[in-house]
Amino acid sequence: MKVSYGRRATCWVKPAHDLLFLFLLLALVLIAGVSAASAKEPETVCIQCHGGQAGRLGAPVAAWMKSIHAANGISCHNCHGGDPTDMAMAMSPGRGFLGAPKEKSIPDFCGRCHVGVKEDYLASAHGRSLGQGGPHCVTCHGNHAVLTATPDLINRESCSRCHDYGRAGEIKSAVIETDQRIAELGQRLSALHRIGIATQEMEAELFALRNRFHRLFHNVDVEKVRSQAAGFRAELGKINERVNAIEAELKQRKLWGGGVVALLVLSGILALLLFKSYRDERQ
Repeated sequence: MKVSYGRRATCWVKPAHDLLFLFLLLALVLIAGVSAASAKEPETVCIQCHGGQAGRLGAPVAAWMKSIHAANGISCHNCHGGDPTDMAMAMSPGRGFLGAPKEKSIPDFCGRCHVGVKEDYLASAHGRSLGQGGPHCVTCHGNHAVLTATPDLINRESCSRCHDYGRAGEIKSAVIETDQRIAELGQRLSALHRIGIATQEMEAELFALRNRFHRLFHNVDVEKVRSQAAGFRAELGKINERVNAIEAELKQRKLWGGGVVALLVLSGILALLLFKSYRDERQ
């Protein structure tokens, strides 16, 4: 009887342990799910509310999702303020909500992040005509569908809305070659990084140079753009020399590696021929 009872007890104890294990596993999965949801919360509150609305209240969501801001993790609250974790209080001024800026406040609004661009813009002919029909950040870049800044933003269709394209075309001509060199050098650094070369320092230098160069567009001074573009090309030349040196070394290593492989193959062939010759003599 004791043996039979002991077996029955063992039979019941094992499922109890299994159930406890499954319960703990389920609890861990649920906690992980809640943590993941919490990590996404700063974006989803704004998107859940505005994304389901039609017209002007919902349009910013689709536009933002395709923007350079979204690609870099800049969400609604980073610009507009507010509490992204509380749907009921998200747009409360007490939680820091700023809303949409008035025209004259747009450079300050965007300039919280783009400090250098704001300085050059305000000192330019564009900035001096702010509030008097002059262009501001949104005029050229849009509000929610902000794309990567390239010389393509300087174009006849956009610039001719306010004035003749002549000076704008000269500025674009002065910067387009430099911008292409920046892009090409970035691609070469990315290729080196993919094969394990430490390029972080040069990539950081190029990133900073690109930002300073794109800041240059905003002063709309043709002569200043031309002279400073030449300086940027000189800086690019120094980074380019370092990249050339790395690529040349890799090419040399590849040649040496190919030579070693060829020698090994030749040595194998000679060894095989010697072995066959030795075997024929023995026969």
